[in-house]
Amino acid sequence: MRSEPFRILVADDHRITQNVLRFSLERKGFAVTVAQDGGEAWKMLQAEDFDLVVTDYQMPVMNGEELCRRMRRNERLKGTPVLLLSAKGMEIDAAQFRRELGVYAIIFKPFSPSGVAATIDACLGEKAQLV
Repeated sequence: MRSEPFRILVADDHRITQNVLRFSLERKGFAVTVAQDGGEAWKMLQAEDFDLVVTDYQMPVMNGEELCRRMRRNERLKGTPVLLLSAKGMEIDAAQFRRELGVYAIIFKPFSPSGVAATIDACLGEKAQLV
């Protein structure tokens, strides 16, 4: 059994989204770190280990797609699960993101915080079974 909480990095440039995700995920027992944009998230990923990344698709400095691409090219990070948040439901090809970037799930805005937490639970449950 795991003694420490799963560590989640949330990368989103909207403070309200950050706060909603942090609050709902911390209530579920996760340790949450927030990055203001993809560039800050990338720096954090270089310095720390996270069990899962939740990233917005559209952010300044580096978008969620580029963040995922960098993670998949990095030996240490390529297996880290990613959930992609997007307000562009009709503009992105979810199947392509899953196939090319190994995105675990794409969650369209507006989203249910409990739905995001349930998706994370499912993802990390699968990850725990692989260890």
